Order: sequence, then structure tokens, then C-alpha cells
Amino acid sequence: MSKLLLKNVDYLVTFNDKDEILRNYDILVEGNKITKIGKDIQTDETGDTEIIDATGKVVLPGFVNTHHHLYQTMFRGIDEVQEMPLFPWLEGLYEFWKYLNEETVYYGSMVGFSELLKTGCTTTMDHHYVFPNTSKSTLIDEQFRASEEIGIRFHATRGSMSRGKEQGGLPPDSVVQSEEEILLDSERLIDKFHDSEDYAMKRVALAPCSPFSVTKSLMKSSAELARKKGVMLHTHLAETMDEEEFCISVYGMRPVELMEDTGWIGPDVWFAHGIYFNDDELKRLKGSGIAHCPSSNMKLNSGICRTTELVRAGVNIGIAVDGSASNDGSNMWEEVRRAYLLNHLKYGVNGLNAYEILKMATKGGARVLGRNDIGTLEVDKAADIVVYDLSDIAYAGCHNPLTSLVCCGNSSLVDMTIVNGKVVVKNGIVLTINTQETAIKAHSHASKLVERRREEILSNKN
Repeated sequence: MSKLLLKNVDYLVTFNDKDEILRNYDILVEGNKITKIGKDIQTDETGDTEIIDATGKVVLPGFVNTHHHLYQTMFRGIDEVQEMPLFPWLEGLYEFWKYLNEETVYYGSMVGFSELLKTGCTTTMDHHYVFPNTSKSTLIDEQFRASEEIGIRFHATRGSMSRGKEQGGLPPDSVVQSEEEILLDSERLIDKFHDSEDYAMKRVALAPCSPFSVTKSLMKSSAELARKKGVMLHTHLAETMDEEEFCISVYGMRPVELMEDTGWIGPDVWFAHGIYFNDDELKRLKGSGIAHCPSSNMKLNSGICRTTELVRAGVNIGIAVDGSASNDGSNMWEEVRRAYLLNHLKYGVNGLNAYEILKMATKGGARVLGRNDIGTLEVDKAADIVVYDLSDIAYAGCHNPLTSLVCCGNSSLVDMTIVNGKVVVKNGIVLTINTQETAIKAHSHASKLVERRREEILSNKN
């Protein structure tokens, strides 16, 4: 069994129930979990323990990313869809996304996973909902292949779109599927990949895309299948006023009412964005989860999430990078900073402090994903650990290391990322794959996809 010993951690931020911050402590990792936290831990003399000097370092649990669209890393910075609100932005991008395939999903995942690991994220989910009728049904299989190769803890959500333009939805019919096809593949993925045990590296959830791209029938059927199989549920909700108007027009109810009507409220459900809730809905969402996506909400001018009020209402809330096409990065550290700034923009002196925002990104994210084996640094919890070096000049003069992490840094790269007891990033470099080679292959593939759409546009004009 491999062992790691982090010696003399300057600031060890546990996020345990006591909210302990320990000074000059050691952490012993055996296999994939933390087995001891204490002063001056001694190791045996077998020579199989790797000792990491953490003098002067800050150590936190790894960040937990609660919402992403990894394939979108292949569609960043496309001129045709810049400076647009959500609905026209989506309509423009669907025409590019209809060409994605297994290679797109694999490289998109590798790019996104690399960015996440380098910026302190040890567990991520992904919401993949685009299945072009020209692609194979094994797109999410490629995500799991990528996650295993790079070494990140991964929750895949089997997304879906069943309401195309012909049925009054937003997406083109070329990227929607039948309810039967969606449910069959959902069950296949759960049976093949979902691991409900502690320390699981692979989990599956079901995730119809949004109220404006799926039928009410699919929402209900997905909830029934998820609860039969013991997996969680995820979707976009209350992201924009356009969505609210759609729900009222089509269903005669607000988005949260629609979720209640379809059985989508409870501790096994989490929503992306959650901006346009009224006061009564905040109370009704207690126990459910919200993935707060600061950069995406800013870029698309969607609005500001009611983060402080969600916390006080007992709603589980985590932080997320969202899809790279609306961000345009997978930088978890930057999302933490922006979550803090947006919170203070909205709430001023009543906003959440740096510690509370970091707790939201770690323990909060774990709760959103329904896990109690990650998100804190405690004995018998998973060894998902991130080491930060605050010796850079960017932090000089700051007297609180947690405020430094959230407010001062001009670099997002962590000193070290440990996932499931294995060092996967060191000195800002991913150790498990060749990121330079991956970047070249990914960009080449992405360029071909975008060029294909642009050639189609020119052909239609002629």
C-alpha cells in the first residue's frame, strides 16, 4: 500500500464540523484515504512512504466542481456566438455542436480535466446532453476513459434533449433523441459505471438538459429510473427570465413548480445556476442542491445567484465552472474568487467571507453531489488534497492565508494536487498525461469541427 506523509503543514484547513484550522500538523495518507492527522507523525523504516515537505504551505481539501460541459472546451471563443444572451447563444452553438463525436468528447474531457486539476479541483461532474444523430451512443464512455487515464474523481451525468424545434423546444432536431433511446442508454451507463461505494472514482447521475429542451414525460421517467437505480438527478434551472417565461407559457407554472410537479425536489437533486427563485421557493428547495456558476452567469448576463440566502435557507450549494463555451475556462480557483466577489457585490457587508466561500467550493460541493467521503480533511476521508504555496510576491503583505487564496493570487496553478492518494499535479504540471501533446491534438480536432460549420454557412449563402 502506497503512503504519503505531508510534514509540517503551516495551515491545514479541515472544513470539519469544528471548522478547525490546524497549525504545523502532519497528514498521513495510506492508499486512497487519510489515516492520521497529528503533530510529528512518525513513519516506519520500510522506505515506502513518500514524504512531502509542506513547511510554509496551505493545505485544503480538493475543490468539487458541481457543473460542467466538458465537450465545450472544443468550442471556446467562437466569434459567431459572442456577446449574446442564453437563448440565441445556445441556438447558434447547437449548429456547431451537431458535429461533435467520440473524439470531440474525449479531447474535450482531457482538456477540461487538465485545467481543473491544475487549479485545485479533485472531483468534477459533467453534464453531457448533446448526442447528434450522426454520433455513436458511447460518448459518455469516452469521458470515463479520459477520467481514468488522467486520474480525476468523476461524476458523469447522462444528459438528454427530447424536445426539438418541431415540438416547440430550442435545440434543432438533429441533436435530440427519443425518450426510449435516452432511458435505455441511461440504464446502460448506470449498470456499467456507477459505483455507490465510499471513495468511488466513477459515478453516474441522470440529467435531462433543461425545461426548454426536454418533455415533461422525460423528466418524470428520468426521476423514476434514477430512484429505482439509486442515482442522483441534475438539470439547469432558473438560469434566465427567458426560461421562466417559457415554463409559464408552456406549462402554466414557474420552473420550481415544474420541478415539484415532476418529482424533482429533494436531497438527490441538484440544479445548475438557480438565479431566479422567489423567497418562498428558497424555502421549498431546502435539502436540494445548487451549482453556482459565477463566470458563466456574468458572461451571459444571466444574473447573480442568491448565494447567501440559499445558504441560510438550508439549500446545499457548491461552486462550478460551467461549460467552457460560456466561461471560457475550466479554472476552479478563478470561480472561487468570482463567487466571493459576486457575493459581495450583491450583499455587501452581509456577504460570505473567504472561509465560507472556500467551504462552499469543497465541503459544499461534496454535499451537492451527495457525498460525505470527500470535501473535508479528516481521518477516513478520501485523500483528495491540494497544496498551495503562498511564497509568491502576489501574496506578500497579506496577513490571512485564506483571504490570500481567494483575493490576492495572480496565478491559479496549485503547488500540488493529490487525488485518491496519488499525486497527479506537481509544480503546476499534470503528471499523468502529456498536456502539451493533448493540447495540440485537441486544438487540431476543434479547428476542423468549427471550420466544417463555417463551410456549411458559406454553402447555404451561395
